[in-house]
Amino acid sequence: LQRMLSIAVEVDKSPNCSSCKIADVIFPFILNIPLRSQREAFLNTMESQLLRCKLLELLFQHSCDVPTTLPLSLAKILYFLSHSSVLLQYQDETATWQRWDEMLQYLTLLLMSYQNVILAFPLAEHLRSSLNDRMDLIIQKAKPKLQDSDDISHLDIKLKIEDFISRTQQVLGQPFPLQIMEKLCMLR
Repeated sequence: LQRMLSIAVEVDKSPNCSSCKIADVIFPFILNIPLRSQREAFLNTMESQLLRCKLLELLFQHSCDVPTTLPLSLAKILYFLSHSSVLLQYQDETATWQRWDEMLQYLTLLLMSYQNVILAFPLAEHLRSSLNDRMDLIIQKAKPKLQDSDDISHLDIKLKIEDFISRTQQVLGQPFPLQIMEKLCMLR
């Protein structure tokens, strides 16, 4: 399935457009996956970094009280950190802190996938371009175009993480679990 999805993204003239269409179709199914381990297995085994970005972006947009119109960027990922709530409905009695832990896990996965789409090794850095255009861009050694919203400061990161910690502690009403602090450090 993952290979077929990856090929479906790649054969289109606009991988960006096809990944949006495929993500729109798959997204309702992800919402209905009952176990975290199953959701993580599905998302972690995706071959298409671009499709993973789109699916995670939809997941976070779904979890925000006020969705943003920013394009996928580092600023949007920070927006998700400070505006997302617990992502999914749970059928079991999962502790609230574990739900926040899962949200941070997916946010880190989104960041890594986004970096692979934008900045990673030469063959991946133009994943939003068609295969034909991608080869030309690689031959020309063209640098990927960053967006204005990719220009974030260390202060932006610090403030959003502090805001997240404050918001989460209010919800949890208990000392901050070590696993969440580790995920925040990794995300930072």
